Amino acid sequence: MPFLMFAIAGLWLADGLALLVAPDRAMALLRQAVLASPRLVKWGSVSATLGLMLLVGTKGLRYQPLWHLVGIAMIGKGLFFLWAPDMWRQGVVQWCLSRDPVDYRIWGLGLCALALLLLDALGWLTSAS
Repeated sequence: MPFLMFAIAGLWLADGLALLVAPDRAMALLRQAVLASPRLVKWGSVSATLGLMLLVGTKGLRYQPLWHLVGIAMIGKGLFFLWAPDMWRQGVVQWCLSRDPVDYRIWGLGLCALALLLLDALGWLTSAS
């Protein structure tokens, strides 16, 4: 299970850095992906599954309340994209894709922070004394 947590942290770090460094390019790629595959059901199931894995895989790690909160939020987002009416989903996606670049940079900073906290909780950033 720690390898899956490392993978989640890696995804967060890669996405966060992309949003910090080049938010316009990252969002252009995301817009193309949404146009190519408008069905968000599979992305919703991925988010919900990773959120569940985060809840299960972080038992006993530092920052436990944070991982519970993030895992529940991921599951909620995934279930929303799985079961919400199309009109609601499209409205949320359009709102998310039309933000200012500074908003994406703030999200990128948050993703990088989550990634570093998860890596720290897994013992990757601290030396064993």
